[in-house]
Amino acid sequence: MDTYSQAQKQLKTHNFNQTLPEAHADYANEVFRSTYNLGFLGVTEPMKELELENRLIAKIRAFILELGRGFSFIGNQYRLEYNGKEYFVDMLFFHRGLRSLVAIELKIGSFKAEYVGKMNLYLSLLDRLEKSENENPSIGILLCADKDHLDVEIALQDINKPIGVAEYQLLLPQAELQRLILDEFNS
Repeated sequence: MDTYSQAQKQLKTHNFNQTLPEAHADYANEVFRSTYNLGFLGVTEPMKELELENRLIAKIRAFILELGRGFSFIGNQYRLEYNGKEYFVDMLFFHRGLRSLVAIELKIGSFKAEYVGKMNLYLSLLDRLEKSENENPSIGILLCADKDHLDVEIALQDINKPIGVAEYQLLLPQAELQRLILDEFNS
């Protein structure tokens, strides 16, 4: 089964239907997945969030391909300044079809409800400081090692900013793993 088919069958964990206009929510639901495979990073041991981010930045082309079509990379540790304070979004993208800024926060552990509050703040700041008049509201994606659907549902229940929670996998797909082993074996 291909990645697209798997993604379509997985339960979505977001509040797009409640926070975006219907057409925009439908399209965002198609764009964002519930799980992303980051096996191309070649990670075999636990790491810190900043190390995960740095590895993704080094392989940004592969990460954008995993995210899907229409994404443009703006920057990492994207600085937002407001009221004399600095805030840093792990990774900031723009999605051409959605016409929205997309903030991605990386978490090496399981989803925690407090991540939603931080993302809500980032989205408010992005909409206030960065969003152009002709753009749609910014969208946030919390990319966690794992999540519990019910925890996500209750955490997003009364949030009025579009936030999705997705999992990532660090394992390579079987075919890619076999190719790497053969390449290593033949060198």
